[in-house]
Amino acid sequence: MITGFVFMMMLIIEYLNVFSRGIWQRSLRGGRWRQYLLASFLGATPGCLGAFAVVSLYLHQEVSMGAVVAAMVATSGDESFVMISMLPDKALFIFLILFILGLLCGYLTDFFFGKKKIAELSCGHEFTIHHEENSLFWSWPQIKEHWRPCSAVRGVLSITLLLFLYGVLTGQVGPGVWNWIRITILLVTLAALVIVATGPDHFLEEHLWNHVAKKHVPKVFLWTFGALLLMHVLVDQLHLQSWLHDNQLIVLLTACLVGLIPESGPHLIFLTLFVEQSIPLSIFLASSVVQDGHGMLPLLAESRTNFFKVKAINFVAGIILGLAGYFGGW
Repeated sequence: MITGFVFMMMLIIEYLNVFSRGIWQRSLRGGRWRQYLLASFLGATPGCLGAFAVVSLYLHQEVSMGAVVAAMVATSGDESFVMISMLPDKALFIFLILFILGLLCGYLTDFFFGKKKIAELSCGHEFTIHHEENSLFWSWPQIKEHWRPCSAVRGVLSITLLLFLYGVLTGQVGPGVWNWIRITILLVTLAALVIVATGPDHFLEEHLWNHVAKKHVPKVFLWTFGALLLMHVLVDQLHLQSWLHDNQLIVLLTACLVGLIPESGPHLIFLTLFVEQSIPLSIFLASSVVQDGHGMLPLLAESRTNFFKVKAINFVAGIILGLAGYFGGW
């Protein structure tokens, strides 16, 4: 259920990003507070594309380091999709907290480091819009052309989504009763089916198949499975839940250190611990502040100095937040 929901949410976000044709990137150019607001918003938006855009503009000297920090504090990368599926009643609240923390950390970063110059000047990680994607809204004759003949990618994606839809309708996937969670999964599935049925072949192959299905979905499945398996071993087999509760400072430091890894996946361990109520909200938020999915990989490739600066700022912010929660009892 989690992998299927994450895949469909990524599919929809990818569609919206291509349809917007980079408007959200251009809107980042402006005053500092406008940068903080939009960078934090893009960071809080599920996925890594918003974070990539902020980093790209930073290396082109069009946004400040504070904007990068704001985006990275607010973002949870691909784990955001998993968070929505595992914590549907708390995810928006957590995103809001990270958004506010992003604003604060972005402002403080520029207040103390705003006059520092950027080491490297450019990179090639702009969000890609191909000339074949002039429009993703197609007329009925064009839609029929997409299905005559039907490409292998369209066929595989359509069959997969139809099977998932059948599972949702029969209660084999998701909640067994009709509630808002099951209805949401149903609507997301139908939206994904419409996109696959009407989108051009180039969009399906380049964006959905080569990018989402082949690169992201296997990692999401393996990391989610691994995190759930680890939780089963730690809590149900080794009975370490009490140890985790009694050693929160060690868990906090571990969570922040793991957050330094510029990779989507490790954060799922602490998400699963939080879902199982083995760690408090403060440690989970600290982990979310430090980790940023794949968002920092372009900066690591282009500017190791600035990469470590941003990660150091986020690490300090996460530790401070975690300690405040530890001594505050939340």
